[in-house]
Amino acid sequence: MKNSFFLALLFVSLFFNSCTKEKNTGNSGSAQTLFNVAYGSSTAQAMDIYLPANRNTGSTKVIVLIHGGGWTSGDKNDPLFLPTVDTLKRRFPDFAIFNINYRLSATPNNLFPAQEMDIKAAVEFIYSKRNEYSISDQFILAGASAGAHLAMLQAYKYNSPVKAKAVVSFFGPGDMLEMYNHPAGGNVLLSILLAQAIGKTPAQDPLIYSNSSPIHFISSSTAMPTILLQGGTDPLIDPQQSVALQNKLTAAGIANQYVFYPSAGHGDWDNSTYSNAYSKIQAFISVHVP
Repeated sequence: MKNSFFLALLFVSLFFNSCTKEKNTGNSGSAQTLFNVAYGSSTAQAMDIYLPANRNTGSTKVIVLIHGGGWTSGDKNDPLFLPTVDTLKRRFPDFAIFNINYRLSATPNNLFPAQEMDIKAAVEFIYSKRNEYSISDQFILAGASAGAHLAMLQAYKYNSPVKAKAVVSFFGPGDMLEMYNHPAGGNVLLSILLAQAIGKTPAQDPLIYSNSSPIHFISSSTAMPTILLQGGTDPLIDPQQSVALQNKLTAAGIANQYVFYPSAGHGDWDNSTYSNAYSKIQAFISVHVP
């Protein structure tokens, strides 16, 4: 489940200039970059913040970016992941970007739902700082794999203090029980790794699997426009996860788009595929978060 191998290709199309810190003037007319801003007491509960120039509380939209890694690995500072921020900054130059770290499910103290609670706390922190950062309440949650799962779970499950305007999911699982019972390619190792991240099997605690599944929180009143991007040869996330999410969103009357790349795997997509994916994301957001 540790999918650090796809970080090198995830959201690729730019280079590593996101490591350069912009001048921090404390002025909403100037761009700012703030590193390792704490939103909790753990060192893992931190985020990097990229604020555009000429921002304001009325129109500056927010992208909350959540890394993948099977809930047990991954980091916002991984040098292979940082191009994600550059891609978003180029594609969405007027948006504020918040790149989130969260506690990893690698020790008994951080088993799921610690990751869910961290994303919730991070979103609440950002919302509470919207006047200070000169950003609006128009939030878009985006992630890949486990990060996409956390983005969808936050968006569909928690509509207060802010309801997200849209969700972007790169091959994120939506039904944890289905993922356990029918792992991609029938690989039972994936079921074992999922149970290790959660800390229990479905037989031991069926409720946590239900409560951790974004698909169970989709309704006409809770969900929001969602774009789902999925590779057809993904060895970790069965494409049926995205199909089931799309079907549930459609049944609830929620705007959605399912983008399927038949020959693409789990993030090891070529540049043209990613370019196409981002173009579709831009078009989707321009319609649903105008």
